[in-house]
Amino acid sequence: MLFQINGGFRDNLARLAGACQTAPMQPDSFFKSNPDIKTVEAFVVDINGCLRGKTMPVKSAGKIFKEGLRLPFSAFAVDIWGTDVPEAGLVATGDSDGICRAVPETLSVVPWSEGRTAQVIMSMSDSTGNAFYGDPRHVLARVLKLFEAQGWTPVVAAELEFYLVDAQRDARGGPQPPVSSRTGRRAENAQNYGLGEMGDFSGVLDDINRYCRELDIPADTTISEAGPGQFEINLLHVPDALRAADYAVLFKRTVKGAAHKHHIDATFMAKPYGDRAGNGLHVHFSILDKSGKNIFAGNDAKGSAQLRHAIGGLLAHMKDSTAIFAPNANSYRRFKKGSHAPTVLAWGYDNRSSALRIPESSIDATRIEHRVPGADANPYLALAAMLAAAYDGLVNKTEPSEPLSGNIYESKAERLPSSWEMALDLFEKSAFADKYFGAEFKKMYVACKRQEKDEIDSRVSSVEHDAYLRDL
Repeated sequence: MLFQINGGFRDNLARLAGACQTAPMQPDSFFKSNPDIKTVEAFVVDINGCLRGKTMPVKSAGKIFKEGLRLPFSAFAVDIWGTDVPEAGLVATGDSDGICRAVPETLSVVPWSEGRTAQVIMSMSDSTGNAFYGDPRHVLARVLKLFEAQGWTPVVAAELEFYLVDAQRDARGGPQPPVSSRTGRRAENAQNYGLGEMGDFSGVLDDINRYCRELDIPADTTISEAGPGQFEINLLHVPDALRAADYAVLFKRTVKGAAHKHHIDATFMAKPYGDRAGNGLHVHFSILDKSGKNIFAGNDAKGSAQLRHAIGGLLAHMKDSTAIFAPNANSYRRFKKGSHAPTVLAWGYDNRSSALRIPESSIDATRIEHRVPGADANPYLALAAMLAAAYDGLVNKTEPSEPLSGNIYESKAERLPSSWEMALDLFEKSAFADKYFGAEFKKMYVACKRQEKDEIDSRVSSVEHDAYLRDL
């Protein structure tokens, strides 16, 4: 949630800005302060949002911070199973190595390891020090340089939904809700905002929040969501979109680590249950000018002309960006009428059936909530896509359609792409993607996702066997 008391927003934002700008502890000091660490996990975030890297003994970890860590460029260009993608063009050139440099502020103890393991996010460059075009962290950094040139600072927060699930699959190999260690009862019903549901899983939820505090992840409100074992935890706004994406990546890892500690699993899959609510990644953002003023704030709750222009850009490029917001076959199951996941290109004031919602707030806190991405989206790429679209709308003064009210699912507004194939085609042909993501990245991304799609399309599902095997 965003602070909604006048003055409180700016005070807390200043506090978080200071936290973002605090110099990270030097590696030597970090390891001296944490003498129990035996292992270091160093990883990059691939285009799927999966972590790929190396684990090493602490005595060998110094080279990460002095020389960097070598990984093949192709580590970013894999499908969801980690399989090389020849069409991405990286393996065919010899599968050469890039040099991964540590992001110092992400060096931390892994709390669920009981102090024995440290972790650090890496970003990749080539041998001359140039940022590798295929690293999602660099894609977002390039977009943020455009804002910096205008004297603008995006202020970003993520709301991430996830399911806790039983470590054992059901008889058909699908997920099933977890059993509460407190009551012995399996979660079966949707419990929107249910305190009882949170009480049933208070052990793992308390650990998630405790680990977030230890990792300085700015976690705030926890709520029970619309599916059995489904929860949402909001991260506070920070005036550094790269850090916001880092926090989202580390938060997802923290949720999974805490769940495993309690002998259950957690998933950010967009639609793990066909008949239950999906998992979203809702992003709230505003933009500060050089003086620290929110450029979306106007004279009243309707916001400024710049708010409208940002919305105009977001709507204009939303279809081209859907392949980023909904990156997997399962992602498109989330876009269901009446599901609180958007289905049309529309915006509205305090309307959760819209793709872009302007929440009710103090004027100082006027912001956009982007509700399209699923929790399965890569946080760096999702932020890059929405911020690039907002920037494009701002510099071109793009006017949006009029805001809609009521049940937007029933409106005649243009629909979001309804299939993965359609979304990939739009992204592949997109001049917007060429401009803000780069042609090389676009080629790599589409190749990886098409290989993944071809593999999924080739597999015969259990429902097809149930429907056709005996009687046809």
